[in-house]
Amino acid sequence: MRKPILSYKRLPIFLIICILAMGFGGLFVPGPWYESLNKAPWTPPNLAFPIVWSILYLFIAISGWQIFAHHNKSLKWLWCIQLAVNTAWSWVFFGQHWLLAGLLNLITLDALVILLILKCYQSKLKMSIALMLPYIAWLLIATSLNGYIVINN
Repeated sequence: MRKPILSYKRLPIFLIICILAMGFGGLFVPGPWYESLNKAPWTPPNLAFPIVWSILYLFIAISGWQIFAHHNKSLKWLWCIQLAVNTAWSWVFFGQHWLLAGLLNLITLDALVILLILKCYQSKLKMSIALMLPYIAWLLIATSLNGYIVINN
């Protein structure tokens, strides 16, 4: 297997893709509907979400940049699919108010990101693994929050 060749010229492409994904998610804000829900006691303050997601999208972009420098098509597809599933969650949960579908979306995303981490491990993409670990940790928290909402509303 050939080593990835990281060209800094390509990094802005991944940053733009992730900014667009984040911007799409930003179209569907929590609002009064979300505030009225019974939420988990471990729900972080509202201010934490845009800060954490901004950092995570930066990590996702850098990870995608490294993955696309690699010569493994399945890794590239997996990165794209997880980003699409990630992007859909805000529309499903906040836009449509589909609580259970939001939870199923997150469980799918958890599985995709875990698979992506494992594939990155097999391909020795250490930077991508390091960048995906905080992402999966936050996703698991988000899944527990969404699960709590499904059960308690």
